[in-house]
Amino acid sequence: MIEITRIKNEQGENIGFRCLGHAGFAKYGKDIVCAAVSGLVLNTINSIEAFTEDKFSCAQEEKSGLVEFIIVSEVSKESALLMDALFLGLTNIQHDYGKRFITVKA
Repeated sequence: MIEITRIKNEQGENIGFRCLGHAGFAKYGKDIVCAAVSGLVLNTINSIEAFTEDKFSCAQEEKSGLVEFIIVSEVSKESALLMDALFLGLTNIQHDYGKRFITVKA
């Protein structure tokens, strides 16, 4: 199962996320849930890097499926919107495929 956890600052703003695990929906290379989550996560990180001046840290580990992304500067409204879009997409995947494969935590 993929577990996605929002990371928030003291003001309750999204400043990042932690994604861990593999969906297990299908065999490696054919898992559409993993592919969808990976696409959303990587596109969000790439978009924040390309379209904002926000500074961030990012760690990943392929075997465990770990991606941890944290904005270490002030969060721009563009990054906030991109992360809102990420969580909308991830929540929709959870709704469509079930918590057996993906869980999005507040």
